[in-house]
Amino acid sequence: MQASYLQVDETGLAVQDRTKQGTTHKGFLWGYHAPVQRIVYFEYQKGRGQTHCRELFDAYSGYLQTDDYQAYHAHKARDGVIGLACWAHARRNFEKALDYDHERASTVMKLIQQLYAVEREARDGGLSHDARKELRLQKSLPLLNTISALLIHQLPDTLPKSPMGKALRYAIRLWDDLMAYLCDGRLEIDNNLMENAIRPIALGRKNYLFAGSHDAAQNIAMYRSLYATCSLNQVNPYQWTRYVLTHINSTAPVNYHTLLPHRIDKSLLS
Repeated sequence: MQASYLQVDETGLAVQDRTKQGTTHKGFLWGYHAPVQRIVYFEYQKGRGQTHCRELFDAYSGYLQTDDYQAYHAHKARDGVIGLACWAHARRNFEKALDYDHERASTVMKLIQQLYAVEREARDGGLSHDARKELRLQKSLPLLNTISALLIHQLPDTLPKSPMGKALRYAIRLWDDLMAYLCDGRLEIDNNLMENAIRPIALGRKNYLFAGSHDAAQNIAMYRSLYATCSLNQVNPYQWTRYVLTHINSTAPVNYHTLLPHRIDKSLLS
């Protein structure tokens, strides 16, 4: 939470609760990803409301990238927080509109595809954060201006509740947040890195079906925090776990941080 740029998302988790006979409680794992530091932290909460992420966000300042879920709105509106939206979510809305209005939806999607081509160019070229920002200002900003003009032009001729109307209004309403990634080369165009960290949880739900208790759900959050951070730092999770379990007793508590996946000396794991 000390990072100046966070991506946040949440996913459901069924939890056995002895107070609820014949059913499970629907809890949520809230994921917080610091892309620059390559750290993921998951926290289990019993609900999905704005209050369930308030404790962490109350002291946060910096860039905050999320989807358009309403629980994040108040936190993005706080002083010291700069909201970012996700172009992948905006694009999905136009993809859903293809069957309804293929010509106009595909035109917008092709322009979004060009935005992602700029991101690939920066990534493949190994550009620094400053160089990525300059490339975006040179190539992405004109594309964004074209998309903006196109959205405004198409809006009056589109039914509000149609798939195309919903796609247009979503993008227009979040336009400032969709443009915000141009401000800093550290920022990502979408929230996909956070969604990638959540994907193993979705796979896990199909295997273990539910957590055995609220305490067990907290344990799942802890393990997923550690192993998602392993993945981001190209650390083998099995080798890391084995090393930590065999060396933690001989490590002074003041040095526990050196065992974390993003801090550990990888040469010790071979």
